[in-house]
Amino acid sequence: MKQFLFVLAISLVAFISYKEIQAQTAPTKVVPAAQYYEGGQTAMYEFINSHVLYPAVAKRNRIQGECIIGGVLEADGTMTNVTVVKNIGGGCGEEAARVVKLLKFRAPGFKSQTSIPVYFKL
Repeated sequence: MKQFLFVLAISLVAFISYKEIQAQTAPTKVVPAAQYYEGGQTAMYEFINSHVLYPAVAKRNRIQGECIIGGVLEADGTMTNVTVVKNIGGGCGEEAARVVKLLKFRAPGFKSQTSIPVYFKL
């Protein structure tokens, strides 16, 4: 029993020291800075709600739901290559894409001190 406890204690000490050494020698991961909209997410949704014009066909047919829009956030903070990923019909996808093109982000994505285009879904 003493021998088992001794082996267990040695194993525990070896494991802890291994983790400490691994933590010290692990390469630091460079995390790219995230893009953000001036005023935060709530300001972005307020902007979208104030600029969206609900299509007449969608109103008439009582179409409602969620559209997903994808695009590329460029280095200057504008959205390009805007595409409709999920469309509910009635012109809603096209209207959502129009409003997303109007968005202007404060800071684009960065990696290694250079700005990079970021694929973005909204």
